[in-house]
Amino acid sequence: MSVISAIVPAPRPAGRFAVLVDGCERAVLSLDAIERLGIVVGRPAAGLEEAIALESARLHSYDRALNMLAFRARSSSELARSLIRKGEEKAHVDWAIARLQEQGLLDDAAFARAFTRSRVVGGKQSRRRVEQEPARKGVSRTVAGEAIENVFEDEAVDQRSIVEEAARKKLRSLAGLEPAVQRRRLYAFLARRGYDLDDIRAAIASAGSATIDEEDQPDE
Repeated sequence: MSVISAIVPAPRPAGRFAVLVDGCERAVLSLDAIERLGIVVGRPAAGLEEAIALESARLHSYDRALNMLAFRARSSSELARSLIRKGEEKAHVDWAIARLQEQGLLDDAAFARAFTRSRVVGGKQSRRRVEQEPARKGVSRTVAGEAIENVFEDEAVDQRSIVEEAARKKLRSLAGLEPAVQRRRLYAFLARRGYDLDDIRAAIASAGSATIDEEDQPDE
């Protein structure tokens, strides 16, 4: 009869233990799972095989998710898609995602706020562009919308000043060009970043370039 012959610390990650059956490693489990399943040295392995295999597979997905989060923050949906693409079974991924959410290690609202803050405060992106990006990361529109509102309010974001700063920086790289070329290129640069036309006009005027005439605007 096969028996649990040893429970030893796994090389990595920390807090994981290898369960040996008849001297051969059968699975890597957390201490919580070992205690919950009542796994002790000398106990017959019969009747535990399926439970051990399930816990081990779930833990593998969980640890893989942790490693991915350590590399960079992700939304729940984005993380789940990445895990499945890497070959993890959906059922185990769903378990891992739920566990991470329970532990507060995966929070779409917090992710959306951090993402928005980095794009608006650090990246000087337009609100319009920022509103589009969280959805691509798998964040619901409701959660993303609340996050954007919070960041703009908390950081007292002045969208027009952001556009003006972007215009001044870009204008320096356009020095020496004909005024009409400057206007077209500066307008196109700001428009590609999703800024509102009124803000673009004000920013270009503030940056020292002439006001854009309708004929200077590039075709959509």
